[in-house]
Amino acid sequence: MVDTRVASSYVQLLQEYLVRQGLDPLRVLGEAPEPEAHFVPMATWQRWLARVDALEQRPGLGLRIAEGIGPRHFGVVGHAALACATLGEALQRLERFHASVYDANPAQVQLGPQGVTVEWGVARGRPGALVDETAIASLVQLARDMTGRYWPVREVCFVNPPPAVVQPYADFFGGEVRFEADCTRLVFSAEVLSLPLRKSDPALLALLDRQAEAVLAEVSRVPAVVDAWRRTLVPLIREGRTGLAALAEAHHTSVRSLQRRLAEQGTSFQQLLDDTRRHLAEGHLKNARLDVAEIALLLGYSEQSAFTRAFRSWTGVTPALWRRQHLLDAA
Repeated sequence: MVDTRVASSYVQLLQEYLVRQGLDPLRVLGEAPEPEAHFVPMATWQRWLARVDALEQRPGLGLRIAEGIGPRHFGVVGHAALACATLGEALQRLERFHASVYDANPAQVQLGPQGVTVEWGVARGRPGALVDETAIASLVQLARDMTGRYWPVREVCFVNPPPAVVQPYADFFGGEVRFEADCTRLVFSAEVLSLPLRKSDPALLALLDRQAEAVLAEVSRVPAVVDAWRRTLVPLIREGRTGLAALAEAHHTSVRSLQRRLAEQGTSFQQLLDDTRRHLAEGHLKNARLDVAEIALLLGYSEQSAFTRAFRSWTGVTPALWRRQHLLDAA
């Protein structure tokens, strides 16, 4: 199987489930994620789920684990999703950055006559029933919790053979549940996309923006107009809108006009973007509470590897090494 993995924050779901059952996670699982590790190998996640399943010997383990899901299990992506106004916006965030939490088969989202369809193929392997069921149930449960209401899923398909007892799955999802399908599929009504989030908290993103602005304020002064462009880029970068057109739109000007004004200041959009990202990256790396994968997301990168390559081109070292050197200098 291809080298796939899940986030350590996601693994906390299983640990918290065991605590709710009155069990010691370390004793049951035999090990715990490394404190500094953002990811856990998929093989390890499979092994841990299998141990708990063998211990309990009752159907629907993934469904029970999913009951404890919360935005915190999705790291900074989950907190960013909470700042969205509707479920549709939140799902867009989760879809774009899903690999930072559940790095297995990528999801494909389509809107059609049946409603919203989310499909996962098998190109990167088949993680197995326990992994798939936990992941799909967690996504559905999180979406329901964020809207504060139960809504049935029209159809759920799994590539795995049917379990001995199917009824718990029908009860949980509320719609047709199929097994031995050609792909993992989730279908639900398009109407739920417009549901407002009951815990929507724009202050979370505002806090991230203020922190970013504080970082930018610490760097060398630039002309006022360049500073204005740089500050506008902060939320655009976080949203993944890192093109020249997005910045021009935010400043109510044309792309050509913005390019001309950038040239007048002796810079280009790419240089402005790279400089802003670099300053933000260095500021975030000084915050020990954010790991490198989360910083990559805040800077608009869908993959940590892309951020690492960019950072090395700016500084000559990896983000992790830069952080270690900074901590040593500050000691």
